[in-house]
Amino acid sequence: MKQDESALYVMDGVGINHDGMQASAPKKFRKKKQADLDITGIAERVRAGSRLDLAKAITLIESSNATHKVQAQALLQELLPHTGNSIRIGITGVPGAGKSSFIEAFGTMLAEAGKRVAVLAIDPSSSLSGGSILGDKTRMEELVKQPNAFVRPSPSAGTLGGVHKKTRETMLLCEAAGYEIILIETVGVGQSETYVRGMVDFFLLLVLTGAGDELQGMKKGIMELADGIIVHKADGDNVRLAKRTVAEYKQILHFLQPSTPGWITTAVPVSSYEKRGLDTVWTMINDFKRTVEENNVWSTRRQVQTKDWFHSMITDHLIDTFYGDADKKQQVQGLEQQILQGKLTVTQGVEALFQSRK
Repeated sequence: MKQDESALYVMDGVGINHDGMQASAPKKFRKKKQADLDITGIAERVRAGSRLDLAKAITLIESSNATHKVQAQALLQELLPHTGNSIRIGITGVPGAGKSSFIEAFGTMLAEAGKRVAVLAIDPSSSLSGGSILGDKTRMEELVKQPNAFVRPSPSAGTLGGVHKKTRETMLLCEAAGYEIILIETVGVGQSETYVRGMVDFFLLLVLTGAGDELQGMKKGIMELADGIIVHKADGDNVRLAKRTVAEYKQILHFLQPSTPGWITTAVPVSSYEKRGLDTVWTMINDFKRTVEENNVWSTRRQVQTKDWFHSMITDHLIDTFYGDADKKQQVQGLEQQILQGKLTVTQGVEALFQSRK
């Protein structure tokens, strides 16, 4: 299989020395000087549907190299007028709920129907090495064979919510490449649900039957964020229990405030193994899109998300700038010692740190 015939791209690069990318890049890109990178050419090929160049563009976005950061933003600026034309779907659920299995079955169904589907599968990062715990591998063997699909596993890199900090920009690149449906798979633990809720249009929660009453508190918090709930693995001997679980969730949802104004969240049984219920999910998502577009929630939500993203980036930049100052870093270490020795309170330490900036 030729390189551009597979939907899966992980190690393609543009000569970027980032997470080992350079070693796997084609020779002509390894030798290419940073200053000679053809941004306009890459942008044109991304728009033309080249999955290979889309992978290179994403690698450029993910690079921490200062020159690459400038080039990445120049690329985004060229592609920005061609973004925003997809439906962004966040998919979460506890580990074992079958998120990858659902995404493969659902994405394959859409791709076979002629839809262009991009999957951003977030792998949890090791706190020791910083690399992907799952090794950036994909479990979506059928989906990656689809010519209408693009799958990009990416380590979360320790970012809040288990979502790579460049996921938002990667979404824009995929939209510019003509992908109509963006599926974002989260790690499904911690605060990932809240983080992803703030960057997608439709938020889908996968649950299992017989999870136990001890999880109800956690479920309720997540359910308040969901636009749709899938009771997964509704097959075999589990069909009857799945239907009962769907009824229970619908009853609970009746007492919760909807995540999206004007939309009533519901639950449906799905079997990715038997390919049942997938079309129902797609119908639900289309009904959602039509409803929220009619009441202007769609555009309003996206504007709020962009504004929140801007403020979040300001915070990140301030933190990076602060800790990037060698003198400030040394002062922090000195104040830490005084706090640990009981010579200063934490509040006094913070005040001393910022008083020195005046």
